[in-house]
Amino acid sequence: MSPGLLTHLSLPDSSEARLQFGADGRSLPGSWTRFFCPPPCVYLAGPGWRVKPVQGQAHQAGETGPTVCGYMGLDGASGSAAETQKLNFEEQPDSREFGCAKTLYISDADKRKHFRLVLRLVLRGGRELGTFHSRLIKVISKPSQKKQSLKNTDLCISSGSKVSLFNRLRSQTVSTRYLSVEDGAFVASARQWAAFTLHLADEHSSQGDFPPREGYVRYGSLVQLVCTVTGFTLPPMIIRKVAKQCALLDVDEPISQLHKCAFQFPGGPPGGGGTYLCLATEKVVQFQASPCPKEANRALLNDSSCWTIIGTESVEFSFSTSLARTREPVTPVPLISTLELSGGGDVATLELHGENFHAGLKVWFGDVEAETMYRSPRSLVCVVPDVAAFGSDWRWLRTPITVPVSLVRTDGLFYPSAFSFTYTPEYSARPGPAGAAEPATDADALLESIHHEFTRTNFHLFIQT
Repeated sequence: MSPGLLTHLSLPDSSEARLQFGADGRSLPGSWTRFFCPPPCVYLAGPGWRVKPVQGQAHQAGETGPTVCGYMGLDGASGSAAETQKLNFEEQPDSREFGCAKTLYISDADKRKHFRLVLRLVLRGGRELGTFHSRLIKVISKPSQKKQSLKNTDLCISSGSKVSLFNRLRSQTVSTRYLSVEDGAFVASARQWAAFTLHLADEHSSQGDFPPREGYVRYGSLVQLVCTVTGFTLPPMIIRKVAKQCALLDVDEPISQLHKCAFQFPGGPPGGGGTYLCLATEKVVQFQASPCPKEANRALLNDSSCWTIIGTESVEFSFSTSLARTREPVTPVPLISTLELSGGGDVATLELHGENFHAGLKVWFGDVEAETMYRSPRSLVCVVPDVAAFGSDWRWLRTPITVPVSLVRTDGLFYPSAFSFTYTPEYSARPGPAGAAEPATDADALLESIHHEFTRTNFHLFIQT
């Protein structure tokens, strides 16, 4: 999976849950096993995680914290204690619950090149909440020694992708620090890591404005790191390749996974070594590099200015229910990928494409249930409700009506989606009093049809911003 995010619950009768968990999907070698770096993590968002799932059940003395515990492992593993790690969740200042599989590893006997992480959540008392899977993860045990080129892009990092950065002083695992964001500041954390979107920046762009620039990021490019959760950004910096604790100023090859790199702040006096992003214990500071006396195209760095870059991904699952009523696991969570509209007016239908669909699901437009037909695990078709269901003055609307599209299971389990549906009316004047002049013949006629559009909202899966 990828950078951690959440599951979200609210109160007993309406517990909304979003589950997002992450791992960089790459591993680094250990002595006999390969540990994840950064480690997979899970965030649970929403107050419902601390609400007792069974009404009237007494709290035991000293019983605190979330009502759920987790177990993380690899798909296809036997499930032994050595291959599965228990997650103990703790509350963070932002009220999310955080758990990290810091000691999860890949056995040297496991020769797979790809796998998925599996998270099993169990409610207090032993009832199964569900089993959640990550996206497919590629194993990268060490950085490529080959010079990367656009002919071999398997390990290259593209603009707009998510990355994590960590620093390991003197190659000691216990000294690993991850670039993260806490309390509105960038920090170097020994426990938690953040995922950053790596943008190719433009010197003429305003802060936070990133025009789409496709392609792979090369050393020497001006880039900007944006936290995927908080939206906080670092100033534009020039990314440099690092070799033998030196920043190479004349290298422009594509950036590769697990390479060591440095981030140079633009400007500075001519002839100087430049200033670089650096860590000082848990703080992130600027380091003044020195020019290399023997090679003008290099700058001398310290250990704390050398970062390892790795691509990351995340997956989020959202649901809302009363845990007191729902007895079946919430998984597999149905996911909508695209919508396809057919027809119009009174006979409009909407086909939902995705995965994990079943006959026990109904499509809802806002708080209106739609007539739903199950086609396959990847397809549902529904009749678009009449716009009159959303207001008595629907014939005189001058602005579109947008409602969220969601899925509801027969036992009341609610799955929000990233999609919404928009009804766009044609303008029609409200009828005037008796005796009023008739509108001009070229005026808008009485609304006889509704144009349906669907739009995708900017919904955040990694967790809500």
